[in-house]
Amino acid sequence: MKVYNKLVRDKIPEIMINGGSKPVIHILNDEEYLTELHKKLLEEVNEYLLDNNIEELADIMEVFYAILRAKHIDVEELEKVRLSKANKRGVFDEKIFLEYEE
Repeated sequence: MKVYNKLVRDKIPEIMINGGSKPVIHILNDEEYLTELHKKLLEEVNEYLLDNNIEELADIMEVFYAILRAKHIDVEELEKVRLSKANKRGVFDEKIFLEYEE
């Protein structure tokens, strides 16, 4: 028996069954779901930091979009907030590294 205790993509149980496994699952409530999405985001970011590849970036985006849906936030609304912050505080294009303040 292998224990996972983590949020997985929707088709994973079906894939496991097709591979001969017998997954035991339950459906999370909204509060549990958001908690597990936050854990999943950290998991995927850590995997990206280790592997530094596009697959892990795609996983981060998938979790990110799931968080938006769970919080009922439109991508357009988020983009407005992002652009507002970018206009006020800039972006990261100039690679500025702040060392200290005197």
